[in-house]
Amino acid sequence: MITDLFIDGEWRPGSDGTRFDVIDPADLSVVAQFAVASEQDCMDAVDAAAAAQPSWAATAPRERSELLRTAYQILTDEVEVFAEIMVRENGKSWSDAMGEAGYAKEFFRWFAEEAVRVPGDYRLSPAGDKRIIVDRSPIGVSLLITPWNFPAAMATRKLAPALAAGCTTILKPARETPLTAAYVVDVLRRAGVPAGVVNLVTPVPTGPLVKAMIDRPEVRKLSFTGSTEVGRDLLHACADSIVSTSMELGGNAPLIVLPGADLPTAVEGALLAKMRNGGSACTAANRFYVHDSVHDEFVELMTDALAKVKVGSGLDRANGLGALVSVAERDKVAALVAGAVDDGATLKLGGNASEQGAFYDATLLTGVTHGSTITTTEIFGPVTAIVRFDDVDAAVRMANDTEYGLMAYVFGEERAAVAVARRLEAGMVAVNRGVVSDPAAPFGGVKQSGLGREGSSEGILEFLEEKYIALTA
Repeated sequence: MITDLFIDGEWRPGSDGTRFDVIDPADLSVVAQFAVASEQDCMDAVDAAAAAQPSWAATAPRERSELLRTAYQILTDEVEVFAEIMVRENGKSWSDAMGEAGYAKEFFRWFAEEAVRVPGDYRLSPAGDKRIIVDRSPIGVSLLITPWNFPAAMATRKLAPALAAGCTTILKPARETPLTAAYVVDVLRRAGVPAGVVNLVTPVPTGPLVKAMIDRPEVRKLSFTGSTEVGRDLLHACADSIVSTSMELGGNAPLIVLPGADLPTAVEGALLAKMRNGGSACTAANRFYVHDSVHDEFVELMTDALAKVKVGSGLDRANGLGALVSVAERDKVAALVAGAVDDGATLKLGGNASEQGAFYDATLLTGVTHGSTITTTEIFGPVTAIVRFDDVDAAVRMANDTEYGLMAYVFGEERAAVAVARRLEAGMVAVNRGVVSDPAAPFGGVKQSGLGREGSSEGILEFLEEKYIALTA
C-alpha cells in the first residue's frame, strides 16, 4: 500500500520523516505507517498546484474528460482492490466497501461527461445596445478535505468535478483513512493526470496547517465534508481571504413512518437508511418517528431484521456489519445508548460492544423521547432509536426540530408521503426508499448541514466562476 505524500507528481515521505499509524479497527493492528506532512510539505503542495493551474485550465475539456474516464476504467478493473483497502483501514463490511467502490468510481465517469458540457450564455440585452456573453472559467487551486466514513466516495466526489472544471487540487484525507485516498490519487497518476494537478497531504497538526494553506492567496476554493463544528471553524478561516467554500456538514436525519405505510417496504428501506455503512453516514436515519397505528408491528419487523445482521470483520464477506472506525467511536455509540436507557428508553435489541476490536451490535431502542440526547446527537453507529407519535403535524414539527437539514426519509402512501416530504426542512428527502445518493443527483443540505451541492450538473459549477463579457451589438 502507498504510504507517502503525493506532491508535484511524485510520491515522497514527509520532509521531517515522521509517520502515524493507520489502524485496522477490526483487530486494532497497525495496517501501515503513513507520512506526516509538515508545513513545508503543505506549502510545496500549494506551490505545485499553483504552478500547474494555468496549463491545466488551458487543457481541452475533452482531454480532461478522457483522463477521468481512464481513471474510472482503472477503478472498475480493480474494484476489489479498492474495496479491500477500505475494509482494512475503515473497518466497514465487504458489502459496504464494494458498494462504496462502485459509487465512488461513478463520479469519475459522470464528471468525465460533464467536463465537455460546461454551460455558458450568449444573448442580446433587453435594451438592444450590447451582446451579453456569460463565460465560466476554473476557480483555481482547490483544497479538498474529506472524512473517514466514506474515504473513497468523498474523495472522488470532490476530485472529479474539480479536475473536470480545470482546477488543480490538494487532497487532505482523514488521518484514519489515508490509504484509500492515496490509492485514488495513484489511479489518477496512472491515468495520466499531469504533475501538480493532484496533490495529497496529511498535515499534523491538522488545523493550523490547513489554515496556513487557506491563507495562501493561490488557494481559491475549499470543499469540505465533515462535522458542522469543524465546518464553522473553516468558514471563519476562509473569511479573511474570501475563499469560496462548499460545505457538506453534519446531519440528524429523521425517518417518519406514516399511518397506512407498507411495513415490509418501510422496514427494507429503514434497514438501508440506518445500517448502510454501519450507520456511520451523515445521511443515516438518526431518529425514527413511527405512528401509533403501525408502531408495534414495525418494531417487531425491524427487530427481527436487525437480529439477522452478522457482525464481524469485513474480510469475511458473510458479515453485514463491520467495525466502527475506532474504539473511541465504539465507546461514543455505547455511551449514547446507555444515556438513552437512563432517559427512559427500552433496549429492545443489541447494546453490546465488543471486547476485541471496534464492533458494536445492531441495536434498537423504543420509548425514546424526542429532544433526548440520542435524538439531538448524530449517532454515527448501528442504533435505531424509535419515537412513537400519534399526530402527523407533530411528527413534522419534531423532524424539523434540529439545526441540521441534510437528509430525511418518509414511508407511507405516496401522495401523503410526498406531502410530508415537501414540509421537511432537508436538502434531500427519500420517499419509500432507503438510499438517494447518485452521482447524477445534487447532494447537499440546508440550515447547518452545508453550503452548495455536489454531484449532478451543479457539482462542477462549484469549481467554476462566471465572467460577464459585454460586446457592442
